[in-house]
Amino acid sequence: MSAFESDLYILLAAAFVRGRLASLITDESLSKTALKDLSLAQIESLLALGKAHDLKLHKFKKSMGLPRVRSVLGILRGLQPTQILDLGTGRGAFLWPLLDEFPELQVTCVDENPIRVRDIQAVSDGGLDRLKAIESDICKLDLPEHSFDVVTFLESLEHISDAQAALNKAVALARRFIVLSVPSHEDDNEEHIHLFDRKLLDSMLLKAGAEPGKAQYVLNHMIVLAKVLT
Repeated sequence: MSAFESDLYILLAAAFVRGRLASLITDESLSKTALKDLSLAQIESLLALGKAHDLKLHKFKKSMGLPRVRSVLGILRGLQPTQILDLGTGRGAFLWPLLDEFPELQVTCVDENPIRVRDIQAVSDGGLDRLKAIESDICKLDLPEHSFDVVTFLESLEHISDAQAALNKAVALARRFIVLSVPSHEDDNEEHIHLFDRKLLDSMLLKAGAEPGKAQYVLNHMIVLAKVLT
């Protein structure tokens, strides 16, 4: 099966390999060619190199089928953001489809996990220079207020002890909108320390300085688009 017939976001996976294994790539056509200009054969060579060095390329498996991801991407199509701050990016279940869907979008990711940040940064180093990764506690982010067009905050708020402080920070960093998603029902994830209903979430958003809009309920998830109040 060729790379283009695979179920991976192959250009992102190729960038990841280039970023992680830069010192091992001696063929300048593989290391210097612009990501968008790589041929199928070059991409397959990079993916083969990544597999030979046990890089976990399955993280780039296409997840557009996730209903919550489809819903958020649909919201963003309507907003047409110029730049996004994605808080709590994790393994990239939303990030990779986002980068694929919006090929010109500037995206900054924040996560506390240094391994995840390293892997996201490797994609940037491998040729996707519109992507940036920051390792930080969300509540301690040192960035100027209103410095991002849209902030996405997906499947993370329920993990954070001081959820209101994290939401305050997310809204403060956005110029126009924040897109927020949380579980809508109790589950067996021991890392989930909060469960938010719509009334509580609306109250928290208003306190943070954002006006919540209509919620979408998608397979045990609640997604809310909120407009930043000025």
